[in-house]
Amino acid sequence: MNVILLEPVSNLGDAGDVVHVKPGYARNWLVPQGLALPATNANRAELQARLAQRARQLAERKGDAERLKEMLADASVEIRVKAGEERIYGSVGNKDIADALKTAYDVDVDRRKIEMSEPIKTTGEYEIPYRPHPEVEITLKVLVVSEG
Repeated sequence: MNVILLEPVSNLGDAGDVVHVKPGYARNWLVPQGLALPATNANRAELQARLAQRARQLAERKGDAERLKEMLADASVEIRVKAGEERIYGSVGNKDIADALKTAYDVDVDRRKIEMSEPIKTTGEYEIPYRPHPEVEITLKVLVVSEG
């Protein structure tokens, strides 16, 4: 049975691909999960419309990300924490950085897109990458300072 994939499926294909699968797999898993549609002429036309709409949405999101990059180009965020000798009590994570950006610049950022390999545990100045779009990266300057 030929189906059109609506979402990427591992070991099968990407969104928009027409693949041949066993009828039971299509009928019992792919179609009910919303991952695929039977490959009919009407569904192919609907898929083309969906792909065009998705392309417009991605272009719009990229434009928003570019505007955000221009706005935060020289942005620097200061986070005050309780600390001893260079080590802080607790840690500074991506949620803390997102909250600091919200209070300082009134910008809502998706904290899940702030790419930190591990939380910050010492005072100092850091450059943290933020990816609002796969093709746009913003480098955030974060200054972690002691309260006392």
